[in-house]
Amino acid sequence: MMGRQNKEIPVYVFMGFLESGKTTFAKETLMDRGFTGGAKTLLLVCEDGEEEYDLEALKKANIYTEFIEEDQLTTDHLLDLQDKYNPEQVMIEYNGMWKLDKIFEIRVPKGWTVVQVISFVNAETYDVYSQNMKATMVEQFNSADMVIFNRCDENSKIPEWRRSIKAVNRRAQIIFEMKDGSIAPETNEPEDLPYDVSADVIELPDDDFGIWYVDASDMKERYDGKKIHFKAMVFRPKQYGSNAFVPGRFAMTCCVEDIQFVGFKCYYQGAKNLVDRQWVDVTAKIGYEYYPDFEGEGPVLTAEKVTLTSAPDEEVVYFS
Repeated sequence: MMGRQNKEIPVYVFMGFLESGKTTFAKETLMDRGFTGGAKTLLLVCEDGEEEYDLEALKKANIYTEFIEEDQLTTDHLLDLQDKYNPEQVMIEYNGMWKLDKIFEIRVPKGWTVVQVISFVNAETYDVYSQNMKATMVEQFNSADMVIFNRCDENSKIPEWRRSIKAVNRRAQIIFEMKDGSIAPETNEPEDLPYDVSADVIELPDDDFGIWYVDASDMKERYDGKKIHFKAMVFRPKQYGSNAFVPGRFAMTCCVEDIQFVGFKCYYQGAKNLVDRQWVDVTAKIGYEYYPDFEGEGPVLTAEKVTLTSAPDEEVVYFS
């Protein structure tokens, strides 16, 4: 969408499949939490959920609702709505089955600026959707500023789900809401991990590189100052010069088409002697420094020992 204009009209996008909770959240945000502050608001509803809006109550709160079909999501129709309502802000309840490029690539009225994208997930159906519609879910998560899992309970796989989101979107804030409406407490307990973070040297199994990559990005307090031993492939970005490289792995976030190389910068005086795609055995100390890609601090390694080795049995890793 367009950048800042003289008169910015903030746009909030709520995404998710049917029964994901986005309509309920939108109603609470609009009516119960005073989110609009009385500002004239245009609410665009792209699907009929189980929860219905009280259009008259919304109108009394200076909120005007329009239901639109997929073929109406066009520049001309949005311009017509802009002229009709002249809103001070816009909220869009987006259809989870529509392609996201329709909303993010369309030319919108002047001043409309997306300021927040929230993706909603029903914890009761997440695993089923993830297995059968993973590409669509990944697309939603990749664009989200916040991901809200609702209807969680004591059996919800919160650590695993958190990693699955962070694998595709490190910057997203993730919230887990229990069935009683309370927020699941943040936990830094490491017992769900398939390796021992309390060991003097963390021994990372070949298959669990993806889990460590996401967890180390998200949980500095677990890893800062720790030593780790793992097997990885060499990648030498030109901008790192002769004293650093990236020991990493090819990882699959969604499907074969989405395989990407992941790893952290590693300072090593002998990096100039390494060659791309060699396999190495690495023992290194974990620290943290600013990464533009992370939009903040991220893990960085300082190698104590690097030796050539053979490839693992499975070269591609996963995040769960």
